[in-house]
Amino acid sequence: MFSRKVRLRLHEALDRKGRLDKAGVKSVERAVAAAVAADPRLREPEVFAFATSVIRDAPNRDEIIASVARTTGTRLHVLTGEEEARLAYVAARQWAGSMAGQLLVLDIGGGTVEIAAGTGNRPRVVYSLPLGARRITRDWLPGGTAPSPPRLAEVRQHLSQFLEAVPGLPQAELGGRVLACSKTFEQLARLAAAQGKTPRAGQQLALPQLRTSVSLLAAAGPPRRSKLPGISPHRAEQSLAGALIAQALMEACGAKNVEICPWSTREGLLIECLGVPSPQPRTPASSAEPKGRRKSTPGPSEASHECA
Repeated sequence: MFSRKVRLRLHEALDRKGRLDKAGVKSVERAVAAAVAADPRLREPEVFAFATSVIRDAPNRDEIIASVARTTGTRLHVLTGEEEARLAYVAARQWAGSMAGQLLVLDIGGGTVEIAAGTGNRPRVVYSLPLGARRITRDWLPGGTAPSPPRLAEVRQHLSQFLEAVPGLPQAELGGRVLACSKTFEQLARLAAAQGKTPRAGQQLALPQLRTSVSLLAAAGPPRRSKLPGISPHRAEQSLAGALIAQALMEACGAKNVEICPWSTREGLLIECLGVPSPQPRTPASSAEPKGRRKSTPGPSEASHECA
């Protein structure tokens, strides 16, 4: 699979109304043009360029898509939150294997949280909730910090009450598996592993260790957090919100621990575009790289690009 990542930080180009400014649109145009030009074998009909929630939720979304198409010849596709949840489940199911049984899939994005659950190759239920790490940081934790313990308690209460009000929110089931499919969970698992209290370091995240990590992140500002194990500098500001969301999700869904799944929406999209066969049995400790697949530049139909 050909992979090329450019960090745009589009959330910094949003105005007070959530519109992406001209500089932000130009950065998207440059990134899309560079991504397509990176492999001359790519042909436009076989490129699926999809935009994540920053563009999807922007009031000037249609203008952005039209401008990018006019400038680059590539039209951005917008997936609904529910579709992102479904694709994350497809990816998690393929990664976990056909014998995994009941799956509960949790995915924390910037603007939304996706939840999906089921026993087959397709989820039984999907949810997309406006509780993403970027959104909670912007609305509740300006600058990424909680100015006081009462403010931290308010954020916790908001998250828990919101999730409690979701009808039919799926629960972790005895004998089932809970998979976490996001960089937020992945980094929190690394942080917990560095504290030396987590089995299968970095592959699982247990609720008690997550609670400890929340306290650690709340006591540090973004500059200090970026020096903590597992917390990348560009996610440091949103890391406290991400940890609070992860804790609220696990508590609301009755999950004592989660397994870290390296595949999510992008991989689910590729699986469906490539017509990958139904998943084969897989153990939790299996490698994240599909057996027999090598990392290489793909044929045109194997390319997808994500703008965030």
